[in-house]
Amino acid sequence: MARIIALLVLLFALAITALAAGQSESNKSDEPESFDVEPPILEQNPSDEPSPNGDMARLEKQLARAKQNSAGAERLFKIGVLAKVEVEQRLLKVIRCESDLANARVARAKEDLAEKESQLAAGEITRDELESIKTALAQLTEVAQAATTKRQRAELEFAEANLRRQQKLLKLGIAGKSDVIQAEEKLAELKAQKN
Repeated sequence: MARIIALLVLLFALAITALAAGQSESNKSDEPESFDVEPPILEQNPSDEPSPNGDMARLEKQLARAKQNSAGAERLFKIGVLAKVEVEQRLLKVIRCESDLANARVARAKEDLAEKESQLAAGEITRDELESIKTALAQLTEVAQAATTKRQRAELEFAEANLRRQQKLLKLGIAGKSDVIQAEEKLAELKAQKN
């Protein structure tokens, strides 16, 4: 009796499979289906040089996104969702974005200063206006240098922590010797850049 029931279930499954295969073949046509949503039109000749304002806006968006990603990272680590290395990487990304933005602001201020110097030569602005721009540039330069120093320190600390982590993993037999060597090389490279 059990054999008869198993045979009936098998025949029923084969019939359903054959029926489904027949329906899917009848649905296929020689032409691909049309899209419900058309893709956006791409620029034909985008300029190779991004505008300074567009670059600044992009860097500001990256910084905001990095801050948002790292905002709850420590809490996620504590509840076990993220690894400690992921938390450290998110914080390092925020520091890198801050440094990049500060350097871009300095570059933009230098361009503005060159433009204002030419305007001073033409008599369009006063020397006081030029001096205020130079003062602002000096402040931005200090901020950029502080951000660069902070970035170098953070990258060095991350590399040291990564080396310690890889050495522990090697002792446990999880990581390979090549991972430790790679972490040592990265740390040595960062120390050489600092000096």
